[in-house]
Amino acid sequence: MELAANAYAHDRYEQALREVRAVVDVAPSSATVRELYGLTLYRLGRWREAARQLEELHRLTGSFDQHPVIADCHRAMGHHRRVEAIYDELRRSSPSPDVLVEGRLVLAGTKADRGDLAGAIEVLAPAPSVAHPAQRHLRLWYALADIYERAGDVSRAREYFLRIVRHDPDSYDAAERLVALT
Repeated sequence: MELAANAYAHDRYEQALREVRAVVDVAPSSATVRELYGLTLYRLGRWREAARQLEELHRLTGSFDQHPVIADCHRAMGHHRRVEAIYDELRRSSPSPDVLVEGRLVLAGTKADRGDLAGAIEVLAPAPSVAHPAQRHLRLWYALADIYERAGDVSRAREYFLRIVRHDPDSYDAAERLVALT
């Protein structure tokens, strides 16, 4: 398991997969093993298998922490209604703010994938303006800015890219995108 975790931490996902598969056979009910297995499969783009492993993790632990990843797997497979159902489960579970934001990002992404930019904006807005934003705020602002830009609302897109740049000028490509919009 140590070899698998180390390979995963260093973005060597194929190696991590080989290592963790051997452990899954020995400890199939270990939540830690299931989580690493599912996340490794996710990083490799094996959506169906990743979702199955992370759903098993949820059954083992009752935790909703990986629901955004499960939803993103279903988004990648084009299962848009399933993404919405997973988000509803997540929202009702009263997760941490970080996990809830990740779920909102996936839900907004699936709406945007289908061309429902207004629906995606509705999921994300209004994004809170905070004096000391956490990473989740920056991620939320970035997604909202991107969708506003795609929807043609350049002034709102600039507003959110500017928020990001004010707090962390090196975050994502927000500074470059802000310049491109001026």
